[in-house]
Amino acid sequence: MPQIDSAARTWLPRILLLNLVVQIGIVVTGGLVRLTGSGLGCPTWPQCVPGSYVPTQEQEQGIHKLIEFGNRTLTGLLGIVALLLLVALYRAARERTELIRGTWVVMLGIAAQAIVGGITVLTGLNPWIVAFHFLCSMLLIAVSTWLVWRHRQSPGRTQSLVHPLVDRAVWALVAVAAVVLVLGTVVTGSGPHSGDAEAPARTGFDPRTISWLHADAVMLFVGIAVAVWLGAKLTGRTATPARAWLVVLGVTVAQGLVGYVQYLTQLPEALVLAHMLGASLLVVAIVRAMVLTREPAARA
Repeated sequence: MPQIDSAARTWLPRILLLNLVVQIGIVVTGGLVRLTGSGLGCPTWPQCVPGSYVPTQEQEQGIHKLIEFGNRTLTGLLGIVALLLLVALYRAARERTELIRGTWVVMLGIAAQAIVGGITVLTGLNPWIVAFHFLCSMLLIAVSTWLVWRHRQSPGRTQSLVHPLVDRAVWALVAVAAVVLVLGTVVTGSGPHSGDAEAPARTGFDPRTISWLHADAVMLFVGIAVAVWLGAKLTGRTATPARAWLVVLGVTVAQGLVGYVQYLTQLPEALVLAHMLGASLLVVAIVRAMVLTREPAARA
C-alpha cells in the first residue's frame, strides 16, 4: 500500500493538470463542431443514428458525423480522467477533503454536460441550450483550475494577501466576467456560426448590437482588472498576487484583440475558435489569480 500511495502522490499533480487540459480541450473541439456545421452530424442522442451508437456508412452527414462523434467520445475521456483523479486523491491525499469534493463536482458536471449535450441535439441546436452548454464548461474549467492551484497550497483555512477592498473588487471582477461570458454566447448565438449550416438556429438578436454590448462589458472588465492589479500591487503582502493579476490583464488584452479582429474580418472560423480558447484561458487566469491572492492561514 505505501508504494501505491507513493505512486499516486507522484502522479497526482499530473492528473490534476491533465484534467484541466481535457476540460479546455472539449471546449475547443466543441467549437470545431460548431464552426464546421457538424452539430447534427449525429442527429440523435444517446445513439448517433437510430440503431447505432457510432456513425454508419449509410449516414448522409459525411465528415460531420465523424467530427460530432469525436466530440462525444471525448466526454468519456473526461470522465476517465476525473475518475483517475478521484482515485489518486483518495490514495495520496485523503486528508484534502476540499479537493475530493471539487473532483466530485467535476465528475457530476461531466455527467450533467453529457445530458445537456443530448438536449442540445434533440432541440436542433437551440442557441440558448448551446450557450448553457458552453457556460457549464466554463464552470468546470474554473473548478479544475482551482484544483490544480489549491493542491499546491497547504490544506486548511486560507487568508487574503491583499486589502479587503481589493478582495471585494475581485468578486466584482468575477461578476462582470460572468456577464462577459454570457454576452459572448449570445453574440455567437446571433451570428453566422450556428453549428448546422443547413438549418441554422439563431437567437433573433441583431449581431452588431449584441457585439457592441459585449465589447462594453469587456471594457468594464478591463477597468476593474486594472484596479485589482493596482490594488494587489499596492497592498499585497507578497508580490505573488500582483503578478497573478498581471497575467489576467495580459490574457484579457490578447482576448480583446482577437475579438476585435474577428469582428472586423467577418468572423473567420479560425479566429472564432481562438476566441473560444481565449475565453477558457481567461477563466483559468482569473481562478489562478484568486487562489494565489490567498495563502494558508497560520495555525494557532
